[in-house]
Amino acid sequence: MALPRTLARFNRVAANRVLRLVAPWMPGLGLVNHVGRRSGRRYSTPVAVFRTGEPGYAITIVYGKESDWVRNVLAAGHCELRTRGRTVRPRGARLVHDETCSAAPRALRRPMAALGLSDFVYLDEAA
Repeated sequence: MALPRTLARFNRVAANRVLRLVAPWMPGLGLVNHVGRRSGRRYSTPVAVFRTGEPGYAITIVYGKESDWVRNVLAAGHCELRTRGRTVRPRGARLVHDETCSAAPRALRRPMAALGLSDFVYLDEAA
């Protein structure tokens, strides 16, 4: 279960404008730069992101797999990720369902699981 779409619409208009400024530098957050599947427009979306054990990143899908950014990144198979002051261009985007939220830090696993945030986009870091 993801968070309600009404909250996603509010965040798109209000909170994301502020988060776009701080997400690229804050631990646990990042900015996904992606291209629209149909429009070809460039978009920037603030996300919760974690490093994975394998070289790569796991991005929490907060508002469901139907979110535009998720569909755009999966369709393209890649994106640009700005996190902790770095810009990376990972490849191999894939959808992962993980009830244990193992990619998240230990302190966040239970709250995320309780909220039903168990879907992630895994990005493999380009060699």
